[in-house]
Amino acid sequence: MVLPEESYLLRIFIGDSDRHEGRPLYEWIVMEARRSGLAGATVLRGMMGFGAHSRIHTAKIERLSDDLPVVVEIVDAREKLEAFLDGIDGAIHEGVATMEKAQVKFYRSGKK
Repeated sequence: MVLPEESYLLRIFIGDSDRHEGRPLYEWIVMEARRSGLAGATVLRGMMGFGAHSRIHTAKIERLSDDLPVVVEIVDAREKLEAFLDGIDGAIHEGVATMEKAQVKFYRSGKK
């Protein structure tokens, strides 16, 4: 797969306790990205954050650490990311998605 140098970065901010069809939402999003043929996806777990409800979620306070922030990042062509986001939108009940231009410097699999 070749990524255009002028690609886009999709970030989906959710909580690690969010679910879809009984499995973690971030896991489902990554599997859907793979099934959709996107270039790749990475899940990052945050140490602290807040969202639309303004509730602080932090690993410092045990009772609040059960819903830490999660960010799913995916880089690909804008059209592919927009189509993907349209397809998964209904599964994301809370969170935010952003998209920004990303300049791809390389995309390598390590295989020769």
